[in-house]
Amino acid sequence: MNGIIPIVFIVDDDREIRAALSCLLTAAGYQVRSFESAERFIEEQDAEAPGCLLLEVCLPGLSGLELQAALAGSPRARPIVFMTGTADIRAGVQAIKAGAVDFLMKPVDESRLIAAVEQAFRYDAEQRQERAIRSMIQQRLETLTPRERQVMTRVIRGQFNRQIAAEIGTGEKTVKVHRGRVMSKMGAGSVAELCTLLHASEWPSNPI
Repeated sequence: MNGIIPIVFIVDDDREIRAALSCLLTAAGYQVRSFESAERFIEEQDAEAPGCLLLEVCLPGLSGLELQAALAGSPRARPIVFMTGTADIRAGVQAIKAGAVDFLMKPVDESRLIAAVEQAFRYDAEQRQERAIRSMIQQRLETLTPRERQVMTRVIRGQFNRQIAAEIGTGEKTVKVHRGRVMSKMGAGSVAELCTLLHASEWPSNPI
């Protein structure tokens, strides 16, 4: 987390519940921010701040499940712990299938809430680390010339320098130079390491 304290973002339209949850979590040592609606959360949350979302299912306007769907796959996405005052099994199943950490019934059990928040924080840290790694690899990829990219796509397919030279119409020595530059720019000590980096970045393996 780089020393940054994660935040529990509470979204519930009931002011008393927001206050009670904020008090409970603050007393447990957590940093908390609360919102009365999904729309207000979207407007005001800091997507760069680590943490998780403690989200009521039934909200006026955008519902909890609709907010989950809106955040999914976006830079603003974060692990979600759902809570509800109604025994809606269908909503619970939908939320968990869509990636929710837990689905809690109100009144929320304190020990289960804390466990869910801790699990959500771990997920958030893992996801942020993965995104940081992908960003770093992407920055390295952007330093490659078009010819170096051509060579790299063939290197990770296991082709030898002479095969690559024949395929892209250049000399074997030139391919060797490009290959060395690719390894240096990508920070890879071997082809296996290069493949691992590209897999993490979801680099397409089709030749250019």
